[in-house]
Amino acid sequence: MYPVFFQMPQWVPFLGGQPITSFGVFMLLAFLTAGYVLRAELQRVNEDPDKAWDFVFMAVIGGILGAKVYYLLLNFPSLIEDPIRMVFSRGGLVWYGGFLLATALVIREIRRQGLSVPVMADLIAPALALAYAVGRIGCFLVGDDWGLPTDSFLGVRFPQGAPATTVQNIEQMFGITVDPALIEEYGNVVPVHPTQLYEVGMSTLIFFILWRIREHGHQKGWLFMLWLGCAGVERFLVEFLRAKDDRFFGVLTVAQIISLAIVAVGVWGVLKTRAAPEPT
Repeated sequence: MYPVFFQMPQWVPFLGGQPITSFGVFMLLAFLTAGYVLRAELQRVNEDPDKAWDFVFMAVIGGILGAKVYYLLLNFPSLIEDPIRMVFSRGGLVWYGGFLLATALVIREIRRQGLSVPVMADLIAPALALAYAVGRIGCFLVGDDWGLPTDSFLGVRFPQGAPATTVQNIEQMFGITVDPALIEEYGNVVPVHPTQLYEVGMSTLIFFILWRIREHGHQKGWLFMLWLGCAGVERFLVEFLRAKDDRFFGVLTVAQIISLAIVAVGVWGVLKTRAAPEPT
């Protein structure tokens, strides 16, 4: 685990002494990945490939701003208690908030350039899947968004995580009782499910599936709707293993409720845009 790759030299203006975190690096790589995948897709359909960076720019603005706003709303009591720290902290980014605002800004840019939203959505879908996988690597390296305690061979300990996987953090922050056998075997820092890597694997698989069938015979927008459904299912499943304190709906988290809505939209879209049956 490498939460910080290196420190900026003190002589660098504005950034001197600031840590360059693995999360920040992989967030940058995620946007670059999306840009290069989309660039290749635009070139394939004889569109200007450099337009990809216009869409990535809008996704960066919407993704970061939307993710931060969603995080602040999700942690409203802490925002009221210490607004300056919450607003200007380097952490605190939630995927669904970023996705919603980024989608709105990218659609606006697509229309501004006179392009078809359904056509562009299909071209963007594989890029989203792979970019999400890359971004989750950053979450793993910084020790964020980990899962429930486990004695599985897959378990990973995050002694410098955000937060660390200590017994106190797991029990006090998430209300999860740690098995005494785990404490006896591992001490205060216990292994947890590396749910970040589970998402890396599932989203990468989704990318390869979408990439293989991207020249489909269905109506425009079908591939994006398929990605939407798959992404919702992936997040819904992994949330069962996440260490969370927002299970306000029985065993379901807020993210799972949103995931179910996204899956419903995806299934509806796939059915609506599938190829019409051949006339008999």
